[in-house]
Amino acid sequence: MADHYGGELIARMLQAEGVEKVFGIIDGTYFGFYEALHRLGIEIVTPRHETCAAHMAGAYARLTGRLGVCMASNGPGVANLLPGLVVEQAEGNRLLAITSARRPEIMYPDRGGAYQCFNQAGVIGQIGKYSQAVSSWERAPELMRKAFRACWDGRPGVVHVDVPETIMNGKFKALPSLWEPKKYRNTEPTSPTPEQVEQAAELLCRAEAPMIHAGSGVIHAQAFGALERVAEQLHAPVTTSWAARGVIGEDSPLAMPMPHVKLNHQVRNEADTVLILGSRVGETDWWGKPPYWRKPGEQTTIQVDLDANMLGLNKPADLAIQADIGKFLDALARALAERKSTNMDARRQRVSGYGKTMESDRADWNKALEHKEVPMHPAHVASICNKVFDADSPIVADGGNTAIWAMFYHRARIPNRVLSTFKFGMLGAGVAQAIGAAVARPDKPVCCIIGDGAFGFHPQEIETAVRNKLKVVYIVLCDKQWGMVKMNQQFSLRPLKTLMFKSLRPEETIKADLGEIAFDKVAEAMGAHGERVADAADLEGALRRAIEYGGCAVVHVDVDPVKHMWAPGLLHFKKMHEEPKG
Repeated sequence: MADHYGGELIARMLQAEGVEKVFGIIDGTYFGFYEALHRLGIEIVTPRHETCAAHMAGAYARLTGRLGVCMASNGPGVANLLPGLVVEQAEGNRLLAITSARRPEIMYPDRGGAYQCFNQAGVIGQIGKYSQAVSSWERAPELMRKAFRACWDGRPGVVHVDVPETIMNGKFKALPSLWEPKKYRNTEPTSPTPEQVEQAAELLCRAEAPMIHAGSGVIHAQAFGALERVAEQLHAPVTTSWAARGVIGEDSPLAMPMPHVKLNHQVRNEADTVLILGSRVGETDWWGKPPYWRKPGEQTTIQVDLDANMLGLNKPADLAIQADIGKFLDALARALAERKSTNMDARRQRVSGYGKTMESDRADWNKALEHKEVPMHPAHVASICNKVFDADSPIVADGGNTAIWAMFYHRARIPNRVLSTFKFGMLGAGVAQAIGAAVARPDKPVCCIIGDGAFGFHPQEIETAVRNKLKVVYIVLCDKQWGMVKMNQQFSLRPLKTLMFKSLRPEETIKADLGEIAFDKVAEAMGAHGERVADAADLEGALRRAIEYGGCAVVHVDVDPVKHMWAPGLLHFKKMHEEPKG
C-alpha cells in the first residue's frame, strides 16, 4: 500500500464537505496538504498576502452560502493571517482556517527559541469561535470533525485547525476511512416548533403596524425569497442591519434601505410588533433602544436566530425562537396564508408614506449630482455605477467617506450582492473581497468602489486578479487625504473656521494628507487595464471600457477633496457611537 502525506487526510475531509476553493499562499510546511488539494481538483487561489486570503474566503462564503477555507504557514504566515481572521469573525462569515505548525516536540508549549513559533491556536482561539491544535496523527480525523461541527453550529465565524508540519508532510501507510458529514454533524437546518410558528403568525396578523428587521442570518440561510414573501403577506416594511443591506431588493416598496437613517428610526418607533431575523441588534442598530426604537414595553418583539446566544442579547424578546431563518420563514409563510391580517389598509397607507419620505430623501441627495466641477463630486461614482453595472454584479464598498458615498448612491436591486466590512470597518479588505466575489460569481464583473487610502493597503492584489483572470473593476476615489480623520481633526482644532470654509490648509491639521499615487499606472504595471478620470462626464465611458476589457481594471477617479470629506450622514455616524439614553 502506497504511503500518503498526512495533509491528504485534511484535503479529503474538505472534499467530503463539498469544498471547491481554498485561498492561501503555498509553503513547504504544508506541501502534503496543498499537493493533495491540487490533485483532488480543489482550486487553490493564491493571493500576495495572507490577510487577503481570509477576506477572499469570507466574501466567497457570503456570496455562495458555502464554507470559505483559507490556509497559512506557521509563524509569519499565521501572523499575516490574523488581521483577516479578526475581521471575518466580526462580520460573521463562515470561515475555516487551516494552518501548519512546528513539530509537537518543540511547540505547545514552546521549547524556548523555536524558529517561526508562537501560540497559534491560543491566539486564534481569542479571535475566533473555535481553535484547536492537532496533537497527533491518530487524533487528526476527530479534531477535524469537531472543527466542521463548529463551522456549522450557531452564528457563522472563524474556526481554526493548527496541524504540525510533521503530520502535514509526514508519510503514512493508510488514510483513515472518511465519514460522510451527516455522520458527525447536523446537516439539516434547525426548524422551529409548530407552536412557535403559530404564535408568531398570530402576533404578526393582529399587529397594527408590524415590521421586519433583517440581519446577516437571512444571508447565511439564503432566505431572500422567503423574506420577500412574508413581508408582502404582512405588508410590513423591512429594515436591515448594515451588513444585511440588500437582503430584499430595494426596488420593493417594502424595503427601507439603511441610508435613510431618520426614516429607519421612524419605522422602528411606529412599529408595535417587530420580527427580528438573524440579527444581534448591535451598535449599528442602536442596540434596539429608544429613542431610535420604540420602548420595549410598547413593542412586541419576535426574535429568530440560529444561535441561541443571540436571542434577547441586546433587545428583550417576547417570543424567542432558535431556528434557521429559511426554515422559519417558510413555515411562517404557510401559516400566514391560512390567516387574514387585520389593519391592512392602515399598513398600506403607512408604507406609502414611507415611500414618499424616501423619494424626498433621494431628491435631496440627488442635488449633489448637479455639481459638474472638476475634479468631480464623489456622488457621481456610485450613481453612474448603478447605470453601468448589471444589478446582478457584486458591489464592494471600502474606505471611510468613500464607503458612505457608495452606500448612499448605490441601489441594491438583487439580494446578496453588497459586500463591505460593516461590523469592523477594515480599510483595504475590499481589495480582496472583490477577488473572492469574482471567484464566487465569475460570470459578472465585480464593482469595487474604494478610497485611495484603503486601496493603498493591498494594491498588490491587482496582480492576483490578473493572474487568475478575474473580472474585477476597482474604482479608486482619490482625494489624497485621510478624509474622515481630517474632518474630526478640523472640528477639534478649528471648529468655527471649518464651518465657515469647510476645509483647512494642510499645515492646520496633523498628518492627514497623503501624496500622489497614480493607481491607473500601478494597474498597468501589473498587467491590468488602467484609466484616469476627473470629470464626471468621462466616468461612464471609462467604466464601460473597463468592463469591456474583460479582466482586472483600475479606474483612478480624482474627486473634490472638500466635497468628499463632507459625506452624507456623518452626524448619524457620530451619534451612533454614543450610548442611547432611552
